[in-house]
Amino acid sequence: MSKITVGFIGLGSQGGPMAQRIIDAGFPTWLWARRPESLATYANTPAKTAATLGELGKTCGHIGICVVDDAGVIATCDALLPVMRPGSIVVIHSTILPETCIELAARFAERGIALIDAPVSGGGQGATDGTLTIMVGGEAAAVAAARPVFESFAGLILHLGPIGAGQNAKLVNNTLMAANMALADAALATGAALAIDRTALIDLIKVSSARSFAFDVRARLPDAAMFSHGAMLLSKDLALLGAVLGTDPSFAPLRDAAQPFLDRITKPKGATL
Repeated sequence: MSKITVGFIGLGSQGGPMAQRIIDAGFPTWLWARRPESLATYANTPAKTAATLGELGKTCGHIGICVVDDAGVIATCDALLPVMRPGSIVVIHSTILPETCIELAARFAERGIALIDAPVSGGGQGATDGTLTIMVGGEAAAVAAARPVFESFAGLILHLGPIGAGQNAKLVNNTLMAANMALADAALATGAALAIDRTALIDLIKVSSARSFAFDVRARLPDAAMFSHGAMLLSKDLALLGAVLGTDPSFAPLRDAAQPFLDRITKPKGATL
């Protein structure tokens, strides 16, 4: 049975390795990028390069989008929608507002095209290793059709509900990560105030009931400021979750734990806009 032709847009630190895994799995693959240098990595692979988004949209039955934000996803979808064939699938791997995915899915459905949201967790290394976790929202039939492509770069694929559910789950997960990082940072500071040997305290917590992935990340860093890139990404997701929940009281404990820690790293004293 022939494999579906896959298009991929967004060849960054995470999207690039995802695309490479798709290529290595033997899917006929087309790539598009705004910057020609982003395509140089794939020059000696079987992947083909589309001159325009329209060319990619006409050619591919499964298109993955892994661009930075809502505006980028919307602009990409605006270019794809008029040219894609009915029965095709669009997959949003970007982390964006659930409402954006819901609105786009309705537009694509009018043309007989499925759109599902499938943000990922695991970073560039997880993509390279094929161990990403994919959080999927959308119709079951579309999720099942996309699964063979997902399996090329994921270790765990979770269908969490209707369109938008994947984004909601990703935002909750990342906000909890930020809150746990903040608590880990506070725990290490408390240990220092009590004159506890830092290395010994870290070794203790890593094998004790307080251990978490976030603690392990914070413990590797001599200074929380070294987490600036990760903090910027988590700040974006915290803001997105805030936009979804507004004044819902369930959000307050996560926000109040995470926000000051992220602000301290991303908006240091004396910084100007």
